Amino acid sequence: MQYTTQMDAAKKGIITQQMATVAKKEGLSERELMELVAKGQVAIPANINHLNLSPEGVGKGLSTKINVNLGISKDCCNIDLELEKVKKALDLKADAIMDLSSYGKTKEFREKLVQLSPAMIGTVPIYDAVGFYEKELQEISEKEFLDVVEEHARCGVDFVTIHAGLTRSTIERIKKTSRLTSIVSRGGSLLYAWMELNNKENPFYQNFDQLLDICERYDVTLSLGDACRPGSIHDATDAAQVEELIVLGELTKRAWARNVQVIIEGPGHMALNEIASNMTLAKRLCYGAPFYVLGPIVTDVAPGYDHITSAIGGAIAAANGADFLCYVTPAEHLRLPTLEDMKEGIIAARIAAHAADIAKGICKARDWDNKVSKARADLDWEKLFEMAMDPEKARRYRLESTPLHEDSCTMCGKMCSMRNMKKLKEGKVVSLID
Repeated sequence: MQYTTQMDAAKKGIITQQMATVAKKEGLSERELMELVAKGQVAIPANINHLNLSPEGVGKGLSTKINVNLGISKDCCNIDLELEKVKKALDLKADAIMDLSSYGKTKEFREKLVQLSPAMIGTVPIYDAVGFYEKELQEISEKEFLDVVEEHARCGVDFVTIHAGLTRSTIERIKKTSRLTSIVSRGGSLLYAWMELNNKENPFYQNFDQLLDICERYDVTLSLGDACRPGSIHDATDAAQVEELIVLGELTKRAWARNVQVIIEGPGHMALNEIASNMTLAKRLCYGAPFYVLGPIVTDVAPGYDHITSAIGGAIAAANGADFLCYVTPAEHLRLPTLEDMKEGIIAARIAAHAADIAKGICKARDWDNKVSKARADLDWEKLFEMAMDPEKARRYRLESTPLHEDSCTMCGKMCSMRNMKKLKEGKVVSLID
C-alpha cells in the first residue's frame, strides 16, 4: 500500500521504518506509536530526501526532545565554524538542529548540514527569502515565499517553522495591547512588516493549502511558529498570544486533513506560575499536537545566564505537557553563541528535558539516575564519569582538585558520607584522623 507521509501511513495502519525505529528508541509498541502518529499527537519529522536521518518522535508519551539553533549571519558568516558547532551538537546528543541562517551561502550550508546530520533538521524559510532573491522584503511575492519553502524541502529539511497564524486581525490586536517588547519573533516581525508594507494578509495564511502541498510532497513537518510569543514576562498570556494560538489550532486541523504532521511552537518569556496553565491551554486549543517551547525564560533580569532561566522554565513546561525544548545559550539576546556557549545551552536544555521526563514517568528515565547514584555510593568514579550527562566536565573537575584519599573528594575528605557509609557496610573501621 502506498502512502505520502508518516501520518498518511499511520492512518492506513502502515508501520513505517521510521515508526519502528522510534518505537524501539522509546520503549513503546509499534502499534501504540502508530496510533499516536495517526491522531497527530506524535510527529516523526522525516523528509524523504534526508537519507541519513536517524528519526526521532516528538509528542505524547515520548522522551522530551531538545533542539539546537545555529547558522550563519551577516556579522558572523563562517560556514566551517558553524559546521564545527553541528558536530559538537551531535556529540552532545542534540535531537534536532535548526538552521537559522539569514545571510550569504545559506544553501551551501544547509546542504552540508543535511548531509552531515543524522538528527532531524529544521529551518525558517522566511529568513532566507531576502538573500535568496536579493530583493527588499516588500518586493517579495507570495509565490516567491512559497518557492523558498519548497527549496528548503527539496534540500531535505525535516521541519519548517512557518508563522502562518499571524493574521491581519492579530496585527490589529497587537496594536491595541500594552506590550513592552512588541513582536520578538524574527520571522514574525518580518511577516508583520511585509503585511503592513503591502497592506495584504499573511501570505502563508492566505496560501495555506499551497504550503500543505509542499509539505505533503516531501513529508515535511509543519512547525507552526508563534509570531506573538512573549518576549518578556510582562507580555505573557496576553490577547495577541492567545488569539494566534486559536488560529494555529484551526490550521492544525487543516494540516491533519492533508496528512501533514504538525508541531506547535510556544513561548517565550513567562513567569513560573503561568507556565503550567499555558501548556494546558496550548494543548487544548491545538488538539494535543506536539508542543515546542523556547524556554520559557522565567525572568528577564539575567542576560548572560539565560541558559539557566530557560532551563528552569523548560523543565516546568515539559513536566506539564511540552514535548520539545529549544535550547537557549548564555549569549541569548547578546550575540551569536560560541562553541562553548552552545555546549552550555545544550547541557542546560538536556537537564531540563530529563528532569521533566522523570516527572512524566517516561520509560527508563529514572534508570539513568539510579545507575549514577549507585556509582556514587560505590565510589566508582570512572563509572560515574561514564554515566554523567557531561563526562568531560565531571572528569575535569575532579582532576583539577585531587584529594589526599582517592575514595573521597576535596569537599569532605575523610568526612565523606559515601566513603564512611561504604566502610561501615563492609565492616571496616571509620577513622577521621590521619
